Amino acid sequence: MTSTQSSGIKRPQGTTTPRQSRHRWFVVAVFFTFMLLHQADKLLISPLTTPIMEAFGINEAQMGAVFTGALIVGAILYPLWGYLYDRYTRPKLLALASFIWGSTTWLSAIAPTYPSFLLTRASTGVDDSSYPGLYSLISDYFGPAVRGKIYGLLQLAAPLGYMLGMILATSLRDVIGWRGVFYLTGSLGIVLAVVIFFGVRDVPRGRSEPELAELEEIGVHRFSWEIARGLFRKRSLLLLFVQGFFGVFPWNVITYWFFRYLETERGYSADAVLMTMVVAVLVLAVGYFVGGAVGDFFFKRTRRGRALVAATAVLLGAILLYFAMNVPMENQSLFLVMISLTALFIPFASPNVISTVYDITLPEVRSTAVAVQYFIESAGAATAPFLAGLIAVHSSLHHAILIVCESTWVLCAILLVAVAYLLPHDIATLRQAMRQRAESEVMR
Repeated sequence: MTSTQSSGIKRPQGTTTPRQSRHRWFVVAVFFTFMLLHQADKLLISPLTTPIMEAFGINEAQMGAVFTGALIVGAILYPLWGYLYDRYTRPKLLALASFIWGSTTWLSAIAPTYPSFLLTRASTGVDDSSYPGLYSLISDYFGPAVRGKIYGLLQLAAPLGYMLGMILATSLRDVIGWRGVFYLTGSLGIVLAVVIFFGVRDVPRGRSEPELAELEEIGVHRFSWEIARGLFRKRSLLLLFVQGFFGVFPWNVITYWFFRYLETERGYSADAVLMTMVVAVLVLAVGYFVGGAVGDFFFKRTRRGRALVAATAVLLGAILLYFAMNVPMENQSLFLVMISLTALFIPFASPNVISTVYDITLPEVRSTAVAVQYFIESAGAATAPFLAGLIAVHSSLHHAILIVCESTWVLCAILLVAVAYLLPHDIATLRQAMRQRAESEVMR
């Protein structure tokens, strides 16, 4: 059974104080900054791929192994991070993750040989699996009706971080070298660790659930193995896990290989690559927030809303990418339009999937649930950059991107439709559990 005790925290009935409201938006701002700079550090290796390959004298398959190494480490550690976040204080663990980010990036910068760089870059995956606690804490600051927008806002940081990484890489790699860029972003991680450690407060798990809104005191519900095992008995959650396995294949292929595809196969200059990617990434960033807002809108009308929005957007993204990749090489303007349209829809699923996971899981195992989701995603995606590199060696990056993205996105759309069919039952089960928990708190 889950251990429960009084938190001793008095709450205004059905509302938050101005101080609480200010702090939760401070937390959003800090987490947005953390995600922005962390993603910049994580993803700037893509625009730095060519100078790194030249520095170590390696080919695409060997560079693909560098990408995959960090993904494997991150995948292995997701369950551990999830358990720790559900068991211990989340802000302190997030501060630790930020410190690890800075430290391992510095180690990558000083690696003298390809084997040592492969090892140190793989170690950067330790902190890559730290996001479940961040999302879990945010779920206790904001209620179900608005979580999609908040997660969409936070996930703006990923494409903006990629763009920041591109700008840093392209503007500084010839000035301070790719190693110098790593020194810079690693230092920022250590600074943020201090800010999170001293500035962010933890809150009781489940505090924002509507059934608990009128309670002056709420209990502390901690991680339970029995409840954690119950995650695997939820049919809609199991399907979300399966679609996650396939869903991140396209993201990793595009993230790590699209920059080089533009350089080598479409013949873009450095300026043309930067312009194309900046426009596409800005549109992609908008897609996260719009996708979360659209998901919230339809969720208020039907419990299937978020999953149906995600399924529709994934299918549209697959169709638009196919047409974008087949635009003639000389027509850069049309390619930019098509790739931007693709970028608008493909992030819709992300904030809606996370919100859906929280719509069907108890607060004390939400970090674990998202950690399992990300573990399964990473287990599938870890092979994607290497697989795309192998296809590129024997064919082209054009074919590698299309083969991986089209096949997996179509499958994900089918799985998300199945999730939508099953969701009402699992959501009703959670809401009933929250009502029972609220009644128990009143009776104590």
